[in-house]
Amino acid sequence: MVDIPFTLDQLRILKAIASEGSFKRAADTLYVSQPAVSLQVQNLERQLNVPLFDRGGRKAQLTEAGHLLLSYGEKIITLCQETCRVLEDLQNIQGGTLTVGASQTIGTYLLPRMIGLFHRKYPDVSVQLQVHSTRRTSWGVANGQVDLAIIGGEVPTELQDILKVRPYAKDKLTLILPVSHPLTKVETIHKEDLYRLDFISLDSQSTIRKVIDKVLTRCDIDTKRLKIEMELNSIEAIKNAVQAGLGVAFVSITAVKKELEMKELHVGHIKDIEVQRTLSVITNPTRYRSKAAEAFITEILPEFSTCKEALDLEPIPINTSNLLKEPVSKI
Repeated sequence: MVDIPFTLDQLRILKAIASEGSFKRAADTLYVSQPAVSLQVQNLERQLNVPLFDRGGRKAQLTEAGHLLLSYGEKIITLCQETCRVLEDLQNIQGGTLTVGASQTIGTYLLPRMIGLFHRKYPDVSVQLQVHSTRRTSWGVANGQVDLAIIGGEVPTELQDILKVRPYAKDKLTLILPVSHPLTKVETIHKEDLYRLDFISLDSQSTIRKVIDKVLTRCDIDTKRLKIEMELNSIEAIKNAVQAGLGVAFVSITAVKKELEMKELHVGHIKDIEVQRTLSVITNPTRYRSKAAEAFITEILPEFSTCKEALDLEPIPINTSNLLKEPVSKI
């Protein structure tokens, strides 16, 4: 049997350096000294007899061999983590970890309530919430780094045959107005009225903005005719700007639940148009589903779902043969 010329610690260090872009930041992330990191890399390069980093630039750049080792190293680390979780499951649901993913709006406004309910039932389970774009979240589920996720966008084409996507809930995109706005006095707003309003939105390159524009277009609202007076970088900033009377905005009803209850914002009802999107639950049928994940799916998801008939609650068997690698350039 050939001796393995690297350790898990060395793979973790390699991954940290690639992620952080420098030896120093990687050392800080791993809570070790920079000389210790440098020594481990030197030992690894000597054991493999190949350079893993280009030393010429200011940023730590992987060589071709470094990229190759990182690709396989991430798969090895993921398998090791999954092995630990499977062994933990031999005990019971009183321990272990659960990693839930979500796209931005869902992760900010819906998932914390769901995780809170789960934590009250299973206080000893460590729950991690990863909030990223739909694309990055989908890859996390595909790679086994995330147990399950709720997303508002579309799964990347290359993952649609790999992940199981199930409709979960309808998310209404509502038109919010300042409470002092003249249109708060009318029962319904006509579609043509929208084109005379000053809109506040996210940046045009934002994933959430693209999703909202796509939904509005599907409802026969011409997004090119909307007057975008201000672009902000977060939903919270948009809500504050609308409250201050700077304009109106389309946001998820989930994001303004508290403000509506406190009557800090007003919802404008558009005549004969209901703007909504479908949220989806995504899982990977080829990955092991832990007892904690099973409990979250069977006990928590139904509490918030409006598409309960679509939830497939059958247990998923262990199968670790389908390890995927996300193309770094497509994150």
